[in-house]
Amino acid sequence: MQIQSLISPSRTLCGVEGGSKKRALELLANTIAQDIPDIDADELFRRLIGRERLGSTGIGHGIAIPHCRIEHCKGTVGALITLTDPIDFDAIDSQPVDILFAMLVPEDAHSEHLQTLAALAGALNNAEYRQRLRAAKTNEALYDAALTTS
Repeated sequence: MQIQSLISPSRTLCGVEGGSKKRALELLANTIAQDIPDIDADELFRRLIGRERLGSTGIGHGIAIPHCRIEHCKGTVGALITLTDPIDFDAIDSQPVDILFAMLVPEDAHSEHLQTLAALAGALNNAEYRQRLRAAKTNEALYDAALTTS
């Protein structure tokens, strides 16, 4: 999996105020919708919240991968944000989250969705990779750090 196929500089935000799980998901939805006009921010937000109701996407180590299927999505789309202050995300290890990597897939992408999610989780489970993301101080530095998965 190539991270650069998922995110773009305009969908990479470093050191933002999250405040709460709901607010962070809203920020992700708005960031993606601003970059991809075919995606409605409100609909995306509702779908991300709906997915969280099924179970937290917090995978541990301060990481969450909010994800959902959405119409008007031509391929897998991602957004990456880091938070100034970690937030409660009901993660599996009960640790607060400060790195959120959202992933959207088209309605009909089933195996691609699972493969990309697994690859993304694998990259984010690497302690050195997480440290590079957390060390970034600007949007550009975060984007560059995200592209270097090894």
